[in-house]
Amino acid sequence: MSPPVQPPVDAALVSKLQEYGQEHLLQHLDKLSPAERNSYEKELNDLDLAEVCGYFKRTVSSVNEAEGEKLDERMQPIPSELHGAVTRTPLEIIERYDEEGLRAVSEGQVAVLLLAGGQGTRLGVSFPKGMYDVGLPSKKTLYQIQAERLVRLQELAQKMHGKSGAIPWYIMTSEHTKEPTMEFFATHNYFGLDKENLVVFEQGMLPCFAFDGKIILERPGKLARAPDGNGGLYRSLRSQNILEDMKRRGVQYIHVYCVDNILVKMADPVFIGYCISKGADCGAKVVEKAFPTEAVGVVCKVDGVNQVVEYSEITLKTAQKRNPDGRLTFSAGNICNHFFTAQFLRNVVDDYETGMRHHVAKKKIPFCNEEAMTVKPEKPNGIKMEKFVFDVFQFSNTLAVWEVIREDEFSPLKNGEGAEKDTPSTCRHSLFSLHQRYLLHAGGQLVDSEGELLPLIPSPACAPKCSENGNTEYNNNATQKELSWDENPVVVEISPLVSYAGEGLQELVANKKFTCPLLLSDTRETKHAAATNGAN
Repeated sequence: MSPPVQPPVDAALVSKLQEYGQEHLLQHLDKLSPAERNSYEKELNDLDLAEVCGYFKRTVSSVNEAEGEKLDERMQPIPSELHGAVTRTPLEIIERYDEEGLRAVSEGQVAVLLLAGGQGTRLGVSFPKGMYDVGLPSKKTLYQIQAERLVRLQELAQKMHGKSGAIPWYIMTSEHTKEPTMEFFATHNYFGLDKENLVVFEQGMLPCFAFDGKIILERPGKLARAPDGNGGLYRSLRSQNILEDMKRRGVQYIHVYCVDNILVKMADPVFIGYCISKGADCGAKVVEKAFPTEAVGVVCKVDGVNQVVEYSEITLKTAQKRNPDGRLTFSAGNICNHFFTAQFLRNVVDDYETGMRHHVAKKKIPFCNEEAMTVKPEKPNGIKMEKFVFDVFQFSNTLAVWEVIREDEFSPLKNGEGAEKDTPSTCRHSLFSLHQRYLLHAGGQLVDSEGELLPLIPSPACAPKCSENGNTEYNNNATQKELSWDENPVVVEISPLVSYAGEGLQELVANKKFTCPLLLSDTRETKHAAATNGAN
């Protein structure tokens, strides 16, 4: 029996594909059912070939222009009057910034926008990274920690200024993480936040291209697509009417950050207040580079234009350059933690976004061969086009940089256990260390099982060891080789509902002694757990 006769492809679609050299995308239509073919042809008709092929040409052109280019002679540091630092700012001025930021929160003028499109592949999990439990005594996920920081911050703003302003939380997911994220928050009653203040939207996807400019067909009836990078945010702000939602709510300032930083200060009022005081339309929170060759991008100017320069784009001589005070000249390490005014984002979306060039990521992209089989290549065979969230710095009239202490505010989760850095253990230990300092600063004391004070920098012999079940064990016979402080931290966890950044602890802990593991919780958490368990 002969196969059914395939209807001809719409002539307009054929002409459109031929115009842009993409007629190969019509191969293997005979392998599709009528419904699959209709869906695929609709996808091709909806695809803006002028736009995506234009992206490819501009991207390849910019890569060729910049190949091997070093930017040393064109770089200048951010002007000192716009490069503040928590360690070099008097306390009374920091308090002024904090008050200004909390005032904006109380007026309902502040939103946070989370970049959460990653699937946790490097962590070895198949769910959104925000749902990951790093092993804290509370078993809280990154999403829960961040949600509770927002709850507490709203309370602090109301207490200081007498107004109850909500902080809308916009979460940009990918097509793979949107539904699990929405379901996760609903299951956990939004962790104390109002449902209407959580807005989940999806970042865009772009076709993947072979090096010769052909869009890659992954299998019959399916284009190879990939997320357009965290800088795809700006395209999504337009296509999904997020800026209109912000305008309706009266949002004027937006804090943008990545989901994986366990120490992130949500809508940090000090950072927001600093940027407002500088009249900034755009801001970058940074950490000081640990050493000249640290593999992080630096916020600086190139030919007078604000930019993040990757470490590979400068020579060792420039990386090592120092100021008269001994500090690195180019020290502002980028941590993807930003401030934008709503007006600046509107300007970007309306005037600049479509002309922004993408960055090339050469990847191994599965493709459909002549036999209609999907092949996984052994070496890179094409490119994914990405934009970075900081690409818009170039459009800022006033970019303000705020330098914070790395140990207080930056500990990303990127890799699974066993990697050299950025693992669940390093994140967990960073949080324990920060919370231990909060407790000691508030006048609390940590003691061992015999009631003896734990030294501020404990020796390995007295370091508590956390077992897998969360209990703390002491090994008084340990040697230097057997234990290290990094592997066996003092376990102190303070709920964000108790304290956002160390405030309000004195009345709870001053002149009191505590043993580890220590978990300071809020009474609301018991009620939330009961409600969640009941729902399950």
